[in-house]
Amino acid sequence: MRTGIWFVCFVMLLPLAIAPAPLGAASGKDDQFEALRRFSQVVDMVETHYVKKVTKAELIQNAIKGMLEQLDPHSAFLSNDDFKELQDTSSGAFHGIGIEISSENGRLIVVSPIEDTPAFKAGLKSGDIIMEIDGESTMELGLNEAVKKIRGPQGTSVTLTILHKGAQQPIDVTIARGTIPIVSVKTQELEKGYVMCRITRFNEHTTKELRDKLSDYTKKTPLKGIVLDLRNNPGGLLDQAVSVSDTFLADGLIVYIQGKDPQSRRDFKGRKETDDLTDVPIVTLINAGSASAAEIVAGALQDRKRSLLIGEKTFGKGSVQTVVSLPDGSGIKLTTALYYTPSGRSIQAEGIVPDLEIPFVAPPSDEDKTLKDRFTFREKDLSRHLENGSAKKAKKGAKAAANEAEEKARTMIEKDNQMRLALEMVKTLPKIKEIR
Repeated sequence: MRTGIWFVCFVMLLPLAIAPAPLGAASGKDDQFEALRRFSQVVDMVETHYVKKVTKAELIQNAIKGMLEQLDPHSAFLSNDDFKELQDTSSGAFHGIGIEISSENGRLIVVSPIEDTPAFKAGLKSGDIIMEIDGESTMELGLNEAVKKIRGPQGTSVTLTILHKGAQQPIDVTIARGTIPIVSVKTQELEKGYVMCRITRFNEHTTKELRDKLSDYTKKTPLKGIVLDLRNNPGGLLDQAVSVSDTFLADGLIVYIQGKDPQSRRDFKGRKETDDLTDVPIVTLINAGSASAAEIVAGALQDRKRSLLIGEKTFGKGSVQTVVSLPDGSGIKLTTALYYTPSGRSIQAEGIVPDLEIPFVAPPSDEDKTLKDRFTFREKDLSRHLENGSAKKAKKGAKAAANEAEEKARTMIEKDNQMRLALEMVKTLPKIKEIR
């Protein structure tokens, strides 16, 4: 699970030798080591008197975990395995069910399911509360521990007790773990010249995938407009969010980050490149599952007047995590700054509000469709009906593939009211020059 920016450095661990002091002893308000003395006293007491054997190393490691997890939902201690998994999620495939999760007031929340993963296919949605994992309550689980329990070998299953948003009763959902795909960009021609670009997450290859696919399309067909779909995108790498934004922008500010020190501000700007698409009309789709890096892209395009945003308010994950590796192979993930859009808006806990707030309207269920089909009677349903003469001659050639693509696009538009509106809007937009 990877969001935010990576700053990797090595930190030397210096041993601290603090003499235990009698309980209740105080050395004055100005003694900066009083808290450390108290910590040392408690560690010694637990090690000596706890009912089960526990080592000082275990106690200190657990104390570090607790210290970081109490700061915010995204700061955490990373064991050796956790640290390796964090690297895997940004650069290669990994095994699991494919969800981004967060912790809020002791509750485990689904930020977003990743498209085409087992979690997505099982119907998990942004805002779902995970109450139990394989029958174990999540109330006492830290975020990293919950991630470990949800992930596992490919082919094994995990049962999640889920409370959907607005539901009265939780339900059990059993999901078979699989390989989470690393392909992050999908394209689909909606109409001649109008292309949907769906970005499912921001990994190391996202910008290259996006530029390559758009380049391949423009070699055959002039590009008239783009529907950029960032719905249910849980985020990923900051540099990829910047370079994806830069694909549609000229040079200028895209996002900046700043910690508690005003001098720590760091600006991320675009660069002029020959294959930038700075004058093609764009409509961007967002929803509550759009988080972190996806919000950076949406915020930059909105602030720079480069794209119309349609959909629902985004998740509001606007903090930067710095990942620090430790000498023993473990590490820490620490929130060190906040993201700000070009106009100075903080994304954190606010999210990006679309220009047109249009809720997603779910298509009829399979049961409704079955019922409708049952009472829909056509020529093809008649017994001994004549076959279409051309059907026998149909071959899986270029024309058949094109027809299949058209049918896929038509079905997508029919089932997705937000996509349907986005297509209509992008067709009406003039070629615009973004505002810096």
